[in-house]
Amino acid sequence: MSMSPFTALNQLNDYLSKVIIGQEHLLERLLIALLADGHLLVEGAPGLAKTKAIKDLARGLEAEFQRIQFTPDLLPADITGTEIYRPEDGSFRFQQGPVFNNLVLADEINRAPAKVQSALLEAMAEQQVSVGGTTHKLPSLFMVMATQNPIEQEGTYPLPEAQLDRFLMHVRISYPSMASEKAILQLARGEALHHDIQPPAHIAQETIFAARRAVLELHMDPAVEDYIVQLIDATRRPGAYREELGNWLDYGASPRGTIALDRCARAHAWLNGKDFVSPDNVQAIAHDVLRHRIIPSYEAEAEGVTTDHIIDQLLARVAVS
Repeated sequence: MSMSPFTALNQLNDYLSKVIIGQEHLLERLLIALLADGHLLVEGAPGLAKTKAIKDLARGLEAEFQRIQFTPDLLPADITGTEIYRPEDGSFRFQQGPVFNNLVLADEINRAPAKVQSALLEAMAEQQVSVGGTTHKLPSLFMVMATQNPIEQEGTYPLPEAQLDRFLMHVRISYPSMASEKAILQLARGEALHHDIQPPAHIAQETIFAARRAVLELHMDPAVEDYIVQLIDATRRPGAYREELGNWLDYGASPRGTIALDRCARAHAWLNGKDFVSPDNVQAIAHDVLRHRIIPSYEAEAEGVTTDHIIDQLLARVAVS
């Protein structure tokens, strides 16, 4: 008898918690992105298990994983694939690029030029690739986790704000605690001795699709919908909520932000075993959903006001119905 999607995802979460230590926030966001059918932008220093997290996620699923290291000399065809000439019959055959996998890690996405970034972001948005006048569909289960290194910014190509909006969430991660670091040390020693922790089962893609349907069908009261819409409106008309906020924000979130808040709040509630979405779920994911969708003013930057602080102020001032 096959297990329910909720049981399967909880087993996957338990497995990931054992192999990725001290990054609970990242693991939860990975699962939320998987359930909400979106893509993740993760920012953190090197060595914080970003690559390991998505690799181990792929191990727990019936899914193909591919890592792409972004570099300044990368070409769009290196990601999407290209037409290969076949001399035996004088024809061209499309050779798929690494983007044709279920889970794709775009490592240090800001190291590659704009054309390469656009090729990946187009694939993310359209779930297809067009080469030589032919459109090639990407897999039904398709998720990109892109990473950015907050240090060594010299020679990088920052993602434009309009392209950042394509990501469901922008997650920032930091160093683990001392207790977690000790556990990491013991885990790494065990893995070196080939004492790997194996996933309990490989979750079928159909189970993920069933979980996504359950997330979309989760009950959300109209008052919570109104709260989501008001939060987005507050990013566009911040002066109406607090005069200082009006000076801090140049641009607010697009309708993609509204949809992302809804889907991520639903996934957060579902993962936590709830059968309805509450304002608490919206507040729990608000920073990761809105962080890359609002543009602070020059005045805010001069005063050292961060996007996270602005979101804190918005959450404090938008009333729950």
